Amino acid sequence: MDFSLSKDQRALRSGVRELLTGRFGRERMRAAVEGGEGVDRGLWAELGAAGFFALRLPEAEGGVGLGLPESVLLFEEVGRALLPGPLVATHLAAGVVKGAAEGRAVVTVVDRSGPVADLAGADALLVLGEVVSLAAGESLRDVVRTAVAVRSLDPLTALYRPAGTVTGTVPLPALSPRTLRHEGALLTAAEQLGSAARTTEMAVQHARAREQFGAAIGSFQAVKHLCAQMLVRTELARAAVYAAAVTGDPVEVAGAKLLADEAAVGNARDCLQVHGGMGFTWEADVHLHLKRAWLRSGRWLTAAEAEEALAHDLGAAQQAGRG
Repeated sequence: MDFSLSKDQRALRSGVRELLTGRFGRERMRAAVEGGEGVDRGLWAELGAAGFFALRLPEAEGGVGLGLPESVLLFEEVGRALLPGPLVATHLAAGVVKGAAEGRAVVTVVDRSGPVADLAGADALLVLGEVVSLAAGESLRDVVRTAVAVRSLDPLTALYRPAGTVTGTVPLPALSPRTLRHEGALLTAAEQLGSAARTTEMAVQHARAREQFGAAIGSFQAVKHLCAQMLVRTELARAAVYAAAVTGDPVEVAGAKLLADEAAVGNARDCLQVHGGMGFTWEADVHLHLKRAWLRSGRWLTAAEAEEALAHDLGAAQQAGRG
């Protein structure tokens, strides 16, 4: 299968990268970290105007009319940039929750008993259960009022745990919880892929510039091996994520999420090792990628759930072969 990007796909990816570089470059990102800021509403609106959230809506409904493969390219870019906020949930809610497609509403999600990201600054809350329902207005304010703040690994992602079952919600029959979970897992895998690619670049750049014993550390075999392994992880994850975006198969999504999580976490760890002592410092950006990768690995589809899905599919295939 040929995963070479078309001219339009490359242009789409470049446009989003330029937007994020201009509006959420390193200085802006570090300022957000130091200030403990939440969602940047101005940038959220710009993303909405650029079609980020409405990418997959039909043109007749004000969308761009593209598909899941193009969404994956965009989420790969936000993963590189460490852009905070419930981007996946808002993207999935576009066309169903008022204001989500245009970037005027911030939509977050609660699934099972996990913590909720960016709850305090959200305009709507998707509740995933047997069906998908929506908490907004007074019902959302009740959730925010009683929720307990949870210490977050990621300084750019505030976490809250609802006090109990969310009540007063409105059913959203247009949304399927199964589809939302699979697509949410895939888009999160794309973010992980972007982070893995970025930490690979960071490690290589540092290995070329840093010198020890009169030579660039990138000339040392141990460092070469680390960087090479980072590239291998990234490209394996890229193939899996792109393939799952094309097929939409839940089992392939599970494999893609598993590989992307491993690539993001493993590459951030190895990038830290390449940076040496300075990699552990607050001033370096490596730890931000590692913390976000840890957080994303528990979102939408955990490693245990992905492994269970893959094992179940393998078992079914073996049973079919015997039959």
